[in-house]
Amino acid sequence: MKRASQDSVRSQKRITRRGLMLGAGQAGFMGLLAWRMRHLQVDQADQFRLLADENRIKIRLIPPARGQIFDRNGLVVAENVPSYRIILEREEAGDVEDTLARLGQLIELDPEELERAREEMRRSRIHPVTIADRVSWAELSRVAVNAPALPGVRPEVGLSRRYPMEQEYAHVLGYVGAVSEKDLEKIDAPDQLLLIPRFQIGKIGLEARREDILRGKAGTKRVEQNAAGRVMRELDRREGQPGKDIQITTDSHLQSYIHARLKGESAATVVLDCDSGDILATVSTPGFDSNLFVRGISVADYKALLENKYRPLPNKAVQGVYPPGSTFKMVTALAALEGGQARAEDTVHCPGHLEVSGRKFHCWKRGGHGNMNLGSALRESCDVYFYEMAMRTGIERISDMAHKLGMGVEHDLPMTSVAAGLIPTKEWKRKARGAEWVIGDSVNASIGQGFVLTSPLQLAVMTARLATGRAVAPRLIKSIDAIEEPTGHGEDLGLNQNNLRNIRRAMYDVSNNKRGTAYRSRVVAEGMEMAAKTGTSQVRNITAAERAQGVRSNDDLPWDRRDHALIVTYAPAVAPKVAVAVVVEHGGGGSSVAGPIARDVTLQALYKGDPPLTAYPAADREHIRLQQERLREARPDHGQPASDRA
Repeated sequence: MKRASQDSVRSQKRITRRGLMLGAGQAGFMGLLAWRMRHLQVDQADQFRLLADENRIKIRLIPPARGQIFDRNGLVVAENVPSYRIILEREEAGDVEDTLARLGQLIELDPEELERAREEMRRSRIHPVTIADRVSWAELSRVAVNAPALPGVRPEVGLSRRYPMEQEYAHVLGYVGAVSEKDLEKIDAPDQLLLIPRFQIGKIGLEARREDILRGKAGTKRVEQNAAGRVMRELDRREGQPGKDIQITTDSHLQSYIHARLKGESAATVVLDCDSGDILATVSTPGFDSNLFVRGISVADYKALLENKYRPLPNKAVQGVYPPGSTFKMVTALAALEGGQARAEDTVHCPGHLEVSGRKFHCWKRGGHGNMNLGSALRESCDVYFYEMAMRTGIERISDMAHKLGMGVEHDLPMTSVAAGLIPTKEWKRKARGAEWVIGDSVNASIGQGFVLTSPLQLAVMTARLATGRAVAPRLIKSIDAIEEPTGHGEDLGLNQNNLRNIRRAMYDVSNNKRGTAYRSRVVAEGMEMAAKTGTSQVRNITAAERAQGVRSNDDLPWDRRDHALIVTYAPAVAPKVAVAVVVEHGGGGSSVAGPIARDVTLQALYKGDPPLTAYPAADREHIRLQQERLREARPDHGQPASDRA
């Protein structure tokens, strides 16, 4: 009995101890749980509140308005217009194909656009993609109303680029397009803006070269979404910074006139302000509609551009390089005068050719010009005179003078593929061709043939520098956000003024003396007379047999075998205001084809519109009157400057 009582006491003690241990454990667990709950609900409340907000609040980038581009008179040449599109966010869409099927019942979806969107989704599940671009307002509204049934789908209103003048500025401005994978690969740390669906950036031209100025900086907005992903309200917004507006130096009316005047030709024209270096016009024809590339050009349209024999895509005005032909003769002459190898009154006899090292170099005039001095040689474009100047002077001095006048230089302009051209030297030939320079190379170079290559822009710069004696530099941007950019007025070239006067006098005679090669294209308005130099550059070799039988006329040759026609002018001759360069690919003769174009362009630039008929020779006035009427009808009405618009 006693033993049983002792066992009972021991058992009760064990139970009490276990109960205490169990109670302590439960109390400890409850305490830990309470501490954890406090930690989560109090200490980490802000963190979890943020996570909860992220489930219902989205931060979205607001694309900035791209800077607009204006001409020198304030006319808009690149603007932004509203664009409606449908966006899909892959992570919110659930069954994408089912969502797309339902969307297709509301609006018409382009199969190519859909396939492009699917490819973008395969590359990234994070970033939204564009399902339909440039939809109508009615389509946008239908999608907005049915948003609850379309998870991940949202309509958006954005801005898209538009070029009101279409072809006239295609080569100057270039165009914008959607960011591609290649674009992203070129950038080390891409701006988040570039990840916005179909965000547009500059691809070529001024749009590309000044992308950093035109793009602007993104803003942000916080929006609240419901469980279906529909935006309920906008919580706050921080506006971004729009791109800066750019005013360029070109005159749209002159630009448009030249484009119409060159219609039907594969050609280029550059007009410079002789004082400031402003590019008043730079035209390459034929052109193309930049708006096609903004929207996404079709395969058929792009193929048509590529297969056009007149090559509409390259910018011939700054990218195209051509043998300058006789327009280069002022360089050779000035190099000889400055170097003391010749005087203006020195004469050279031209029998129609010059024999050098057993090879005949022919003059364009088969019977020769007779005795020629500097003035008559430039006026009548005698080749033999300049052959002789080259042998006296040497290629190094000629090359130095060409560079001083702006040739062989890649001018600093915000345009795509500005060509440096080629002004050869002995060292250049040794490195590039693995051969030594020979005297025949200098002879060829003296008349702008052989290795010499220049662009229309460089020819215009050369002409402006000859007209002023200053290192005039071309300028395309006039101001950025109304802040004026430095002009290209240029310092004095340090050339002998008497030598320059002799060159200018000869160029005056080219278009004002009856024996001058551009006399038929002269300006007769008093005080508006122009100085000029014509040129014809060969694109084929003329064999000895053909020369013996008689060189074939350009009219008898296929188009792509004809000579290029060139001319450079400045006017007024007494106080130069504008310099002009014209190149007509395979146009034939510089005097007959390029001359009339340059005269018309020069007068348009001087008068800032159609000049009076009395500025033209009497025999040409009826033809000019009809031409002016035709061109006025062909040119668009550019309206008022942006500042005057309602």
